[in-house]
Amino acid sequence: MTTNEANPVVPMATDLQDERLIRTEGFKGAVKVGVNRVRGGDLGVLPIIVGLLIIWTIFQALNPFFLSSANLVNLLLESAAVGVIALGIVCVLLVGEIDLSVGSVSGLSAAIVGVTFIKLDWPIWLAVLTALAAGAVIGLVYSLVYTKFGVPSFVITLAGLLGFLGVQLWVLGVEGTINLPFDSFLVWFGQQAFVPAWLSYVLAALGVAGFFLSQLTLSRQRVKNGLSGRPMRLVVIQTVVLAVILFFAVWYLNQARGVGWMFVFFAALVLVMHYAFTRTQWGRSVYAVGGNREAARRAGISVNRIYVSIFVLCSTFAAVGGMLAAGRLAASAQSSGTGDVNLNAIAAAVIGGTSLFGGRGSAFSALLGILVIQSISSGLTLLNLESSFRYMITGLVLLLAVILDAVSRKSRTSHGRA
Repeated sequence: MTTNEANPVVPMATDLQDERLIRTEGFKGAVKVGVNRVRGGDLGVLPIIVGLLIIWTIFQALNPFFLSSANLVNLLLESAAVGVIALGIVCVLLVGEIDLSVGSVSGLSAAIVGVTFIKLDWPIWLAVLTALAAGAVIGLVYSLVYTKFGVPSFVITLAGLLGFLGVQLWVLGVEGTINLPFDSFLVWFGQQAFVPAWLSYVLAALGVAGFFLSQLTLSRQRVKNGLSGRPMRLVVIQTVVLAVILFFAVWYLNQARGVGWMFVFFAALVLVMHYAFTRTQWGRSVYAVGGNREAARRAGISVNRIYVSIFVLCSTFAAVGGMLAAGRLAASAQSSGTGDVNLNAIAAAVIGGTSLFGGRGSAFSALLGILVIQSISSGLTLLNLESSFRYMITGLVLLLAVILDAVSRKSRTSHGRA
């Protein structure tokens, strides 16, 4: 019996010996299983957490302002837009594909919002819906070309990168830049919307309660299916640790402007996608297709429908990220979605732990990965170093993440945990 990240009913143990450890030793057995997993190459989010702590320690030592509440508030806000785009990249990587056009799609969505809202005087909600629809249609076109003609996603989306960049320039016209009014909802949401202090604590409490209840539900499902339930002691320890982290983070951020609604929105999307990946039939199918497409087909999964949903989700998230970036900058411009947006979104998903080989990863990969990239960017900016260093360091971190993924994959295979 093997572990499946998408199926909460499948036991934590990857073989019968681990399952017996949990049954007979409870909490100690669960700890031993966790240690065995790490030794077997199933590292989870451990490398990215350690890496993030190292990055923060180095930059804090070089500039004491780095971990100040004011800088962390800005860091989180800057992470949201590209983080949402990276969430879409996580989706396509889970099925073993790629989307190279997310930057162009995000820039096009920003251009659509700017033109419809400012030039055509549409209501902001209609402009946003139009941009979202454009993103969904682009993803649908990608999926149809992929499933009907068998064109590799690399080629399809590379063509989209060039083509939709051209459409973006055409939509914006000769002006090139459309400024968004500061009193508009989009700009307010991207720059000035912060959660009230009392509400931020309420949201943290709801998050802790939701985690505790979800773990209890998971444990009961496992027992119902004849498997070992999660030891209550382990659940309590995890809940307490999460509570300490969340409440301290909220308190610390409230020393400055507080928690931005845009980052809360990004975090909410991550939680929704985590639930979809781990607690729904669709999510189990996504992991199955990414793990072995032919086996998934023989198991009765509609593989083509999974690909359609994934490509549509990825492009839609790119459109959302583009609009958030436009609100953050208070403008739709020819440069929107260009530069390093594409690379940072893909790098964030991979650095956060999503495998390039498909079938492994989680929605939290987008959150953790973009925090690493934005931390590097923020730290180097505070040190007044050129952007060239940011590209080099980010590239090195990305390479290390891919190497670690490949080595872990071989280790899992040799230990029978692939």
